[in-house]
Amino acid sequence: MIKDSNYKRFKKQMKSKITVKQARLIVFIIILPVAFVLFSKILAYVNKDSVTAQQFVDLQQGDSNFPSFRRAHAKGICLAGIFESNGALGQYSTASVLQAGEFNFIGRFSIAGNSPTAPDLKAPVRGLALSIKDESSTNSEWRIAMNTPPVMAVATPEAFYAQLQALAPDPDTKQRDPSKIEAFFANHPESKTFLEWKDGYTPASSLAGETYHSINAFYLLDEAHNEQAVRWQAVPSLESSIIPQLNQENPDALQDQLAQMLEVAPIKFDLVFTLALPEDDETNPTVLWPSTRETITAGTISIQQYTAQTVGECANINFDPLVLPKGVEATADPILRARGSVYAESFRRRALEALLGENE
Repeated sequence: MIKDSNYKRFKKQMKSKITVKQARLIVFIIILPVAFVLFSKILAYVNKDSVTAQQFVDLQQGDSNFPSFRRAHAKGICLAGIFESNGALGQYSTASVLQAGEFNFIGRFSIAGNSPTAPDLKAPVRGLALSIKDESSTNSEWRIAMNTPPVMAVATPEAFYAQLQALAPDPDTKQRDPSKIEAFFANHPESKTFLEWKDGYTPASSLAGETYHSINAFYLLDEAHNEQAVRWQAVPSLESSIIPQLNQENPDALQDQLAQMLEVAPIKFDLVFTLALPEDDETNPTVLWPSTRETITAGTISIQQYTAQTVGECANINFDPLVLPKGVEATADPILRARGSVYAESFRRRALEALLGENE
């Protein structure tokens, strides 16, 4: 089994196989230019008068200091597998990865928080990210970042920043202030749906048993450039009887359980799309669309391998939801646009820290 909560082990792994100098050179040549380009392009989406990506990442990081790790969802495990597309969405999108076929992906399971050593079972939110590629086609990469909540609590970057401020621990007590949290949600009635989900949510007994949501909406574009607004979710295809029992005292309980499951068989999810009607708001991530909307299963996510994130391929991927294939476009949802810039800023910092060897 792979253990990934020991931060000291990360230092040893980074020095194995290649020298630190070689690793820094690789990062400098490959990662930093990519990060710079992404960061420069995505910042164009952010209003100059709004909260900045740097402010978001500073707040997410807080007092924690884990160089080379993500600022949010810092703890995770790398995945690899195949997306088995059935072509059912081919009439709505020209994206090659939505045509019938099998496409490789690199992915990552994660838990919320800024510490890569956090206990698996304490996190309130879990995530699944994918980078799906059609190796035979250009402009085909699709980066997907999904979380367990189906909606956001707020609809603008400024309100989300205020939410993070309200949830931030007091610098002296290291505890959250319930009065600040209560006041924030009282001033944001749009959070009602999110709070109802939160109050009714019970974490699944496995990462493989959760349903993961796109939260934000996107457009599918067909040959005539007709737009169809969609959201999607990864729905587990799983027999509960095959889930190994969790060790409640193990800080890596979910990761170790995942390793056991993959030794037996691939872990699968159905990728299910919900099609909006004209009256549905595709720009507001706080609002659920009616459950009566048409859904289409686009294919199966088949997870076949796992690797510790410190040595896996997912470590150097920025799972920016604005990296989209031809045939899929972002909506004007301001939260979605802000996610791209924040992801890019976090990636830029991680790459720079790796270059400077701050993990040593």
